[in-house]
Amino acid sequence: MSSKVEQIKPYSTEGSKREQVEQMFDAIAPAYDFMNRAMTLGIDRWWRRVAVRSVARHLAQRGPTAGQNCRVLDVATGTGDFALQLHAALGQARITGVDLSQGMMDVARSKVAQRGLGDCITFEQADCLALPFADGAFDAVTVAFGVRNFEHIEQGYREMHRVMRQGAMLCVLELSTPTARVVRWFYDLYTLHVIPAIGRLKSGDSSAYRYLPLSIAAVPQGQEMLGLMQAAGFGQCRVRRLTLGTCSVYTAVK
Repeated sequence: MSSKVEQIKPYSTEGSKREQVEQMFDAIAPAYDFMNRAMTLGIDRWWRRVAVRSVARHLAQRGPTAGQNCRVLDVATGTGDFALQLHAALGQARITGVDLSQGMMDVARSKVAQRGLGDCITFEQADCLALPFADGAFDAVTVAFGVRNFEHIEQGYREMHRVMRQGAMLCVLELSTPTARVVRWFYDLYTLHVIPAIGRLKSGDSSAYRYLPLSIAAVPQGQEMLGLMQAAGFGQCRVRRLTLGTCSVYTAVK
């Protein structure tokens, strides 16, 4: 099952989406955290907390120490914010972050080193379509704001399903488009005009921040996204929309 977002690329129609996404995030890595705060008015921190609580609740159902002894894979880990919030919620859980972009992970490693968490959180360059881990290696897999950048979304889900233990949770946090007409008007104005202008000034890469609203509009949302998870073998697939529909939390269980 293919999706139109898989055809949207940051720079041109030529070349693979994987290569262009890696190039884009390497280019904008120094400005990424600033732009996240600016684009979401800081609400992205709360969105992550909501997603992290879902993972923590699921692991807690497996026993009071499950969160301390588990392994969590954070796919498209970026600059490591989600991995750090997972650590804060799960105590001694071993967290592995993977990403295409070394530039983004350089920022993530710096954050982890500053906090002295190198024994708990590690990073590895990897493609979500070919994860370098054994079958059934993880108790939970998370993806924050990364699915729309996958070259093949269902294949990415199948690969994440492969590396999860039976009963493990998948938690996906992804931007989405509001459906209310008035909210959508303001949303389109902000994402199509304001964000690209700020991105051009701050990062110097206007293409990256033109790609952003296009990819959000095209990524599967709601039941369509849940259908991709189900097709990859997941059960108990659910969605929760946040902040007038501008972000969605998807959860599923292997």
